[in-house]
Amino acid sequence: MVSHTVGDRTVDTPTPARPQAGAGSGRRLLVWALGLLVLGGAVYLMATASTGPVDPTEASTPQSRGTVIFNASMIVFREGLEAILIFAAIIASFQGANATRRRPVVLGAGVSFLAAIATWFAVGALLDAASPLGARLEAITGFIAIVVLLLVLNWFVHKVYWTGWIAKHHRQRRKVLGRVGVSATFGLVALGFTSVYREGFEVVLFLQNLKLTAGSGVVLEGVALGLAATALVGLVTFRLQRSLPYKKMLISTGVLIGVVLVVMVGGTALSFIDLGWIPGHATPFTVPEWMGSWFEVYSYWETLAAQALAAVFVIGSYYAAEYVRVKRPRRRGEAVAQRAAVAPTA
Repeated sequence: MVSHTVGDRTVDTPTPARPQAGAGSGRRLLVWALGLLVLGGAVYLMATASTGPVDPTEASTPQSRGTVIFNASMIVFREGLEAILIFAAIIASFQGANATRRRPVVLGAGVSFLAAIATWFAVGALLDAASPLGARLEAITGFIAIVVLLLVLNWFVHKVYWTGWIAKHHRQRRKVLGRVGVSATFGLVALGFTSVYREGFEVVLFLQNLKLTAGSGVVLEGVALGLAATALVGLVTFRLQRSLPYKKMLISTGVLIGVVLVVMVGGTALSFIDLGWIPGHATPFTVPEWMGSWFEVYSYWETLAAQALAAVFVIGSYYAAEYVRVKRPRRRGEAVAQRAAVAPTA
């Protein structure tokens, strides 16, 4: 209750109820748990489902070597660029007396890189154990990669504004700076680790389907190219202290990742047709074979429709973000989200 005076009387009014701090986090946790449950159920159904009479190894058209290398390199570069921008913004915020605290953050980032490599081998071992699934395993990995890519792209277009994109990491940094001793050091290492490992984990998931369809050697060529491009950007960012068009780079690579998604959807949809999980209706026209090898575009209405839906999802997410963050607040007379041209340092 809050007491205030009206004339010569004291009036008590109820205190407005404050929203519970953990309510939003609890809802998000519940949504993620339900999503993972649904995804796990779908994977189980695919792993135990019967297959059709068509042998997928004979019906599927393999991607060209160049397509696999491009897709792998673009995935690595896109996620690597994001990791560099997050890490650079965190490091740049340690100024003055806090400059010495950069070392634990750098250590955490280095550990996260090693953890991503270990995750690659762990996931590879898991897929080797699941090899008796045969052609179904390729369809399952493609399905999981598409789901994760859809989530990442949806997150990207909704967090394309730097303020919301980096705010979480800066809140964590401020909490860590309030600590002392071993707790502070551990917190700084964890800050560096979490700012980079998520991107590495996503890369590992995305590349598994390419690894199954084209082999480790071709995929690693693309990984090497992507890492080289990421290292070059990192060198320019951290050593030469040059201003890069971060925003344009992120948007450009985001568009290319959208293209990778559309390609991946076409191949996975064809696997589903070959396995007999969805019907396959041939188009009255024949798609050139090179389009199947390079872009996974095939002469089936189902594969074309799936790719069209993926493209609509990506484009629709962008315009939905524009509406929620700019157009609707502007109509209400509220402050709209502002885009920045460079990564923030505070």
